[in-house]
Amino acid sequence: MRAVWKGAVTFGLVNVPVKLYSATEDHDVSLHQVHDKDGGRIRYQRVCEIDGEVVPYQHIDKAYDDGERTVIITDEDLKSLPAERSREIEVVEFVPTDQIDPIMFDRSYYLEPDSASNKAYVLLREALESTDRTAVVRMALRQKTRLAALRVFGDVLMVQTLLWSDEVRQANFPALDEPAKITSKELDLSKQLIESLSNDFEPEQFVDEYQQELRTLIQAKLEQGDALDTAATFGEQPEEEGGEVIDLMEALRQSIAAKRGGGADAEASTSSKTSSKTSSSKSSAGKKSTAKAASSKADSGDEKPASKRRTTKKAG
Repeated sequence: MRAVWKGAVTFGLVNVPVKLYSATEDHDVSLHQVHDKDGGRIRYQRVCEIDGEVVPYQHIDKAYDDGERTVIITDEDLKSLPAERSREIEVVEFVPTDQIDPIMFDRSYYLEPDSASNKAYVLLREALESTDRTAVVRMALRQKTRLAALRVFGDVLMVQTLLWSDEVRQANFPALDEPAKITSKELDLSKQLIESLSNDFEPEQFVDEYQQELRTLIQAKLEQGDALDTAATFGEQPEEEGGEVIDLMEALRQSIAAKRGGGADAEASTSSKTSSKTSSSKSSAGKKSTAKAASSKADSGDEKPASKRRTTKKAG
């Protein structure tokens, strides 16, 4: 396990250094949605209802809606609020354990001693257990002030965050206001039924059969080859990506061939450059050669550049 918080339990002058660990985890098999036709992964997009555009997460603010008006709360607004960063689990009071109704419990966390000596930790644990008391504490967790119950669980101390009183709904059902007549015989039979089903609670005896069957089903499908390639469900197409690589390689080869004069165009270009250099060389050899070349061009009436004529002649 990895500690999610580090601090100390404080009451009076007593300070108990501790580390906080999440005590529970979700065992459900994680499932996602796919298209029944081809198994493609279904994704949800954040679409603005005004312009219909998909909005990147960095451009999304929070807002409060009272039914008539909307108040936008920006990240800057939230940063301006005083953030709770206290590293203390402050004991407010010790109350009888049975006074905290289980409906108040939210998340559970283990507390581990975080000092060279565990004496203060064990002392607090023994004191709570012997007095059958639970410590009501305040603590800052994920930048929020939380109310919690610190109690003994086996050999360790546990913190269970509590819901605030206004977070627990009142159960007002008119049907329960009507009186119901219960006979003594009905009550006795109900007690007998309860007694026949009475036992000590052992959590290990109960398993999530649905999740077990789901895992069995998934394993059977895998063994039968009834599965898709995960990359394919995301719309990835390795074959097309390979084609792009081949095209890139071909482009590189053509570029190299052009540099080396391996293509037809490259050959014509190279011949043209060679002819031009030859003409320039002959031109610089003397006026006689230049005059002869000019006379020959005039007599032939050929309007093609010298490079083209020489290329054609060379090819013939």
